[in-house]
Amino acid sequence: MTASLSLSQARRIALAAQGLAKVRPTGPVTPRAVGRTFDRLQLVQIDSVNVVARSHFLPFFSRLGNYDPGILSSMASRKPRRMMEYWAHEASFIRPQHFADLLLWQKRAWVGAHRLDPGVRRDMEDRILSALAAGPPLTAAELTAKLGHAPTAERDNWGWNWNIVKRVLEHLFEEGRVSAASRTSQFERKYTLTSRVVPAGTEAAVDAVEALDRLIDAAAQAHGIGTVRCFSDYFRTPVKAGAESVRRLVAAGVLEPVSVRGWDREIFRHAGAKLPRKAEGRALLSPFDSLVFERRRLEELFGFHYRIEIYTPAAKRRFGYYVLPFLLGERIVARVDLKADRTTGQLLVRSAYGELSAPADTAVELAAELELMATWLGLREVVVWPAGDLAGDLAEALAGQTVSPTAEPQNASPLRGEPGHASLVSPVD
Repeated sequence: MTASLSLSQARRIALAAQGLAKVRPTGPVTPRAVGRTFDRLQLVQIDSVNVVARSHFLPFFSRLGNYDPGILSSMASRKPRRMMEYWAHEASFIRPQHFADLLLWQKRAWVGAHRLDPGVRRDMEDRILSALAAGPPLTAAELTAKLGHAPTAERDNWGWNWNIVKRVLEHLFEEGRVSAASRTSQFERKYTLTSRVVPAGTEAAVDAVEALDRLIDAAAQAHGIGTVRCFSDYFRTPVKAGAESVRRLVAAGVLEPVSVRGWDREIFRHAGAKLPRKAEGRALLSPFDSLVFERRRLEELFGFHYRIEIYTPAAKRRFGYYVLPFLLGERIVARVDLKADRTTGQLLVRSAYGELSAPADTAVELAAELELMATWLGLREVVVWPAGDLAGDLAEALAGQTVSPTAEPQNASPLRGEPGHASLVSPVD
């Protein structure tokens, strides 16, 4: 018989799979803990938006609290690498063992290299690969200078207006022939040959069916419970092929069909998924957090309607520019529009809205989370703007409390600062 679960049980399974069901650990966060969290998530989306912090830093803060982001740089740039960059759910840090499988299933061709004359493109490919083989990792700008191309040469109105070197570099990245050895402080990739990044012993995938099954299995582990669409969306693999993979994994006992009361779709639970008695986590979630990747799942499972409004004109935004959902227990109870103002040392809460089902202690719990975030970012104070139905209660909860940085971890980010306070102020243009 198909197991029947309540919506609450399904939420707890999903949160446990994402590492969000437990109270955060106390004490210093070790590289081992960061690595375990990444292994659980399977991938972390990369985005250049730095309104609060780089988007790939935030999922680890959500699950671990005050940690050193330098750990991630080490995991991605030093051997043996625990993570590497490639296309998955958009540009992402992935586990190296998924790279070969993704090569078979990620079919992107939007960087503009296809617009180049084939002979010109092949010549540039050879020159780039030779330059990278002969020396250290280089940025696109460094390669442009090395190969004798002016930054403004051979541009047109396409896309990001990249020059020929950047276009061919990104084409080689998509093909898996070059990879990112690291990132600069300006968030530029430093390119090198992929053979220097992928750990020795990582075998190339040759069977597309087996490769997809591994990716869907990994996605289902990260979800704990979900639909074919959920699992396929995680690595952005085709839904139709994903459905066939799910059937194979059900036959193998890796997945099991379940019914969830109130979630009226075909649902599958991973055989290794845990169902905790209760969810006790608390977290501010990045707009690019893997828990909120699939918006339909988020609404059906948590009753939370969410859209990123970064690209919405300011006058048409409902909640704000960079809005983070606030998870408390097994529910998403609020959302806040945040900005880290590093010049003034302030964490700005530009709006704060509670959900209809938000419990009475939402403002108090959110205040504690904002204080922790300010500590992690090295900001002196939390400043609440009077926008949103939760702003007044939040400012009251924060009043008179201080932001107190914990002991400095080794190799800590230079963002850390001095203790401060919180207040409610009107924004100044």
